[in-house]
Amino acid sequence: MFDGPPTQTLFSGGSTSRTLLDRIRLHDPEAWRRFVHLYGPVIYGWGQQMGLQSHDAADVSQEVFQAVASSIEKFRRDRPGDSFRRWLRTIAANKIRDHFRAQAKRASPDLAIDQIAAPDPDSLDGDPRLATALAQRALDLIQTEFETSTWQAFWACSVSGLTAPQVATDLGLTVAAVYKAKSRVLNRLRRELDGLME
Repeated sequence: MFDGPPTQTLFSGGSTSRTLLDRIRLHDPEAWRRFVHLYGPVIYGWGQQMGLQSHDAADVSQEVFQAVASSIEKFRRDRPGDSFRRWLRTIAANKIRDHFRAQAKRASPDLAIDQIAAPDPDSLDGDPRLATALAQRALDLIQTEFETSTWQAFWACSVSGLTAPQVATDLGLTVAAVYKAKSRVLNRLRRELDGLME
């Protein structure tokens, strides 16, 4: 598991390049593949957290991705508290509730829909490891974009906790090259997750 720098450090600051969220809005197939890789396990975990069986959690995850695909253009950050993660949690909570409503209706056709408790979207965000898990999956996605020495320098400093002089000695690089490698990977990671971590 990724034990690197605090996530608030990793994901602060903006990006001038097109973000993954922007590319998702454009229905870029590669962006969708990356988004599913990042958030698939999270959404599946939310379903299991709310009591769904494995196969139901997988089905609900697909329904969440379909809902995101059909309404991503509607997502806005116009009001205080608006965030992509909250928006996604709300969609997931609604799909989980829909699943339980359908299940309850099959079991008891006369049951009123409003008698079924609705999951609170905020209750789906109780795992503090979410940001760390997303960062690890994002790192998996971007690793191939860097030369081996750049990646090794980043990993040794940011994850293994070695100092830049130690890494420079170990890898035969200058200290400046180690700092540059770390910065390049962290900047790319921020761009990959820009707008998705809030």
